[in-house]
Amino acid sequence: MAKYKDIGGTTVGFRSGAEEYTYPSGFEGSIYYNSSNGQFEFVGPGGGAWSSGGNLNTARYLTSGDGPLTTNLVFGGYTSDETAVTESYNGTSWTETGDLNSARRTCGAVGNSSACLGVGGNPGDNSPTGYNTANVESFNGSSWTEIANINTARQSGKAVGTTTAAIFYGGYTTGDVANNESWDGSSWTEIGDLNVSRASCDGAGTSTAAIAMSGGPNANIGTEAFDTESWNGSSWTALPASSNINIKGEGAHSCGTQTAALLYGGYDYSPPAGNTARTESWNGSTWTELADLSTARNTGGGGGTSSIAILAGGSTPPGSGVNTTEEWSLDHTLKTVTIS
Repeated sequence: MAKYKDIGGTTVGFRSGAEEYTYPSGFEGSIYYNSSNGQFEFVGPGGGAWSSGGNLNTARYLTSGDGPLTTNLVFGGYTSDETAVTESYNGTSWTETGDLNSARRTCGAVGNSSACLGVGGNPGDNSPTGYNTANVESFNGSSWTEIANINTARQSGKAVGTTTAAIFYGGYTTGDVANNESWDGSSWTEIGDLNVSRASCDGAGTSTAAIAMSGGPNANIGTEAFDTESWNGSSWTALPASSNINIKGEGAHSCGTQTAALLYGGYDYSPPAGNTARTESWNGSTWTELADLSTARNTGGGGGTSSIAILAGGSTPPGSGVNTTEEWSLDHTLKTVTIS
């Protein structure tokens, strides 16, 4: 009889049924031995749901944010004007911390409440630099410091990776752009562009393994970036099999990895156009629609993984900022393995 190690390439895990365990993203398909019942068990995909979290102190939209549920950071955005307000989340409540040096909206974000980058954005009508900025700021857990600028000033791009190894792609200047820049901890370098120019696009992953999805090549006439693109560290590849993505619009939020991502909320231009509450999961090749947000909204901040995520603030209806937070949790189904 073949051993599981010979088939699966690894030994079977061991745990007690009494142990509390949160299955991480990508744990689906794992098999382990449960000593409490003497059974082999299999972790299958389960259902997910959104629940209410603590409210932001400042209601706003067009915000930026990143980080796990319990160390999330949301900053910038728009109230009656661009704001520099920064708030950190501990899994229960939001606390105001040091403000951005430059108030702005729709900037890229990568990191968490102890280390984060705010990249580009829109500093507003009264800014001497116009509607787009190349400014980048670094957060250390209490204050922001201006660091090296990106090469192309723009707003509404997507940043993924870490504070020392990131990419920033897409966005808007006088039109939607495909620009992609790499950050090495000290400077930005232009590298391989997206195949499709995208403003207010979404993405997930790292500086060497990422995806880009959604966004609008021309939102004014209702044509959107349908396909997902994959990044290998040097170039982007269109994934036409992913074109069944339902959120074909702008201002959604996303998190996760290149092979396990979550996309939620946004403004969907597909008829009938409007804010959407849709949540979709990416497994590396296809998108699957999951449980909806409690409130349809766009341009909120957040972050997390495909299993545990957060969305804070946003606009619903458009032009009106909210302070509510929703938290995503993906359950997993345990199945007993029958041995014969």
